[in-house]
Amino acid sequence: MSNAPANADPAARIAALEARNAELTRQLEWFRRQLFGAKSEKRLVVDAAVQPILDGWPDAATAQPAAPATETVSYERRKGKQRGEADVSDEGLRFDASVPVERIALSVPAAMADAFEVISHKTTRRLAQRPASYVVLEYVRPVVKRKRDGAVVTVPAPDGLWRGAMADVSVVAGVLVDKFSYHLPLHRQHQRMAAAGVTLARPTLTNWVHRAAALLEPIYQAQLRSILTSKTLAIDETPIKAGRAKGRMKTAWYWPVYGEADEVAFTWSPSRGRGHLERLLDGFEGTLLSDGAGAYARFAAERPALRHAQCWSHTRRAFVKAEAMEPVAVAEALALIGRLYAIEAELRERDLEPEQVLAERSLRALPAVDAFFAWCRAQCARMDLTPSNPLAKAIAYAQEREGPLRVYLGDPSVAIDTNHLERALRTVPMGRKNWLFCWTEVGAEKVGVVQSLLTTCRLQGVDPYRYLVDVLQRIAIHPDSRIDELTPRRWKALFADEPLRSDLDLAGAV
Repeated sequence: MSNAPANADPAARIAALEARNAELTRQLEWFRRQLFGAKSEKRLVVDAAVQPILDGWPDAATAQPAAPATETVSYERRKGKQRGEADVSDEGLRFDASVPVERIALSVPAAMADAFEVISHKTTRRLAQRPASYVVLEYVRPVVKRKRDGAVVTVPAPDGLWRGAMADVSVVAGVLVDKFSYHLPLHRQHQRMAAAGVTLARPTLTNWVHRAAALLEPIYQAQLRSILTSKTLAIDETPIKAGRAKGRMKTAWYWPVYGEADEVAFTWSPSRGRGHLERLLDGFEGTLLSDGAGAYARFAAERPALRHAQCWSHTRRAFVKAEAMEPVAVAEALALIGRLYAIEAELRERDLEPEQVLAERSLRALPAVDAFFAWCRAQCARMDLTPSNPLAKAIAYAQEREGPLRVYLGDPSVAIDTNHLERALRTVPMGRKNWLFCWTEVGAEKVGVVQSLLTTCRLQGVDPYRYLVDVLQRIAIHPDSRIDELTPRRWKALFADEPLRSDLDLAGAV
């Protein structure tokens, strides 16, 4: 309905109706984009000089089709598909030394054996796959009688991960990696085991996950302590359904924190209340990088030792929402913000020292930020820019956060946005789409423990399966005072070259 009263001037009513129609159209386009639009925030920017002509056919005199690449033999012909140096087959197959190769030797057909002589061999490689397979390790333990007193003794079986464990570390690590790295719910893993001939109760898999997470929790706590020693922390929050109340699933929250050493911890809270933030960051002194949520700004304002930085990516998204109504102005805003990202991309490619990054930001990024906020102030002078206009809301969003948005200019350890943290926490939304919820709040905490370590493995370039096979066995014999050595970052330097192996590997089973 129109906001203008029924007895208002017709021109005013028409203007109100047009404004209302524009707002509803914008909302409809937003919903369509959420359902059917591209989710990537990348924008393809091409030099106008090389873009194709959109309003007519190109001039036949200047538009010549590109000639295909040729190679000279005894005549000219079009080149075939070029293979890279990493290709190890004529079909372009690529694989490294960790992939097992099984050789199948072909022989000359018997009918042709007498007529031909083998002079050499050629190799053809094809990728193959076995269905998920499981192996039962059978320990044959000798029973011996002591000659001195005739006592009968059985050689003990190797220790399991816990008392009475009927699972080798290889299968426990596999279950964790499948669930948390590849988002395969336990009930699907249970179905896969049944198809392979293994009969287990489904709660058994849940018990394995909980007990393994309990073994890993001291490592998680050590990693969290390491993260909180950073000078700059990135923080965000994401919901998860966990536990039941009054016949429905409750909404809990993960608060992931990302440290300077590329480590992440998914801290868990039963609510989105500020109390968790206060407990988590109690005593932290440094820079807190976040999105535009007001809770972080209020939290930082009460702590003089804490400096608050905000994310340019979220600022940019506010302008993208106004693109349908203000395409020209939004294009100008995105171009100005794009200059900042182009500078950051160049600095990453050059791999500069922190002092050099600070100098380059001061020399190049600072004028670009000044130009952006000067543009914002100029837009505010427009008479046609009403407060309900999405562009006005985007400009207000940026201007209210100008101070925190400028923080990264003076500190090379502060990123321009929180995208690195958002990429790391994608594992939780991906999990929600597959295993949907956690039946208990305790289960949600265990998910955070395991996901913190496996996501950090990915950030550190560590194979999560090899890591879990090692640390699940090593933690029982490793000193508590040096538990931080088992975090993925430290483990990579100390143990990755010679990790502990499972009995399955030692037995040479396939």
